[in-house]
Amino acid sequence: MNNDINVLYFINENEDSFLEAFKSPEFKLRQANHLSQLSSIAENFSLSEMNSTILIEVEPENLHNTIHTAKTIKNNWYTRNLIIIFLLTKHDSKIINMAIEMGINDCYINPFPYDDLKERIRFLNTFSILKSQISNMPAIPKKEFRIPVLKRVTDVIISAVALIFLSPLFLIVAILIKLDSKGSIFYTSKRVGTGYKIFNFYKFRTMRSGADKEVSNLLQNNQYGNAAFFKLQNDPRVTKLGNFLRNTSIDELPQLLNILIGEMCLVGNRPLPLYEAELLTTNEWSSRFLGPAGLTGLWQITKRGKKDMSEIERKQLDNYYADNFSLYMDVKIILKTFPALIQKEKV
Repeated sequence: MNNDINVLYFINENEDSFLEAFKSPEFKLRQANHLSQLSSIAENFSLSEMNSTILIEVEPENLHNTIHTAKTIKNNWYTRNLIIIFLLTKHDSKIINMAIEMGINDCYINPFPYDDLKERIRFLNTFSILKSQISNMPAIPKKEFRIPVLKRVTDVIISAVALIFLSPLFLIVAILIKLDSKGSIFYTSKRVGTGYKIFNFYKFRTMRSGADKEVSNLLQNNQYGNAAFFKLQNDPRVTKLGNFLRNTSIDELPQLLNILIGEMCLVGNRPLPLYEAELLTTNEWSSRFLGPAGLTGLWQITKRGKKDMSEIERKQLDNYYADNFSLYMDVKIILKTFPALIQKEKV
């Protein structure tokens, strides 16, 4: 069996470090001198090369051409299943979100963790081969999570009643946000919930306008380190009013609307931003998405507000809830949520 991994790459700025990291004979490298060459080379791959991985260094000045090239490859029936990984010279959440929507397999940000990158390529390469081998097997019924009827009825009643009674508070908070800083009242972002379904997630705005664009400058202070989740202690982007709204969890109340329309539940695993969810696709951690997405959950009542919370602990709590949730557990979590609402740490 041939264990060689074919890698077609277009890299300018970081080519020397890339070649040094990939000098192992396991990887058969082929360079494209121009972005436009990538699609033409891929179109002429032999059948034995169709498990190749394409690495594209994405610089701000070549973004348009990069997107065009990737779409050309993805829209071609012959090359659409090739593995494509973006190597971003600068962090840009918009590019990451765009890449996910296009079907790009992964994104890495400079400085590139080459050991992780090589392991990811090995996994995707092996998965691609296995996928082709089982394509002719009988179809397996798709497992789809369905919210239990009693849980859904409870969510609808509680969220509807809460929205009615909290409407005066919503109005007061909206006025205070407008007085406190420039920008919209609500913060809306794309989140990934049950079954990797993407929906609009609502919160009261607690950060200054343009806060998403500042992430790249704050990555070194990530509470979880170089991990899937991104969280800062004493986040400098948070407004004075935002600190109060976060510490009292008032900023989360607009998600009652998400619950009412069925995108979330009162209790479940927190829906994740696209760039975080993309990093939790391995069998070990993806089971968190087989349970309900929720306003409050197991990790909030056990670790929320504690700066020593690790990424592994949070993943384990999410997986445990997805595998073991029940109405009894939900009631216990809701009762324990109220004491946990007031955070001790600014995280």
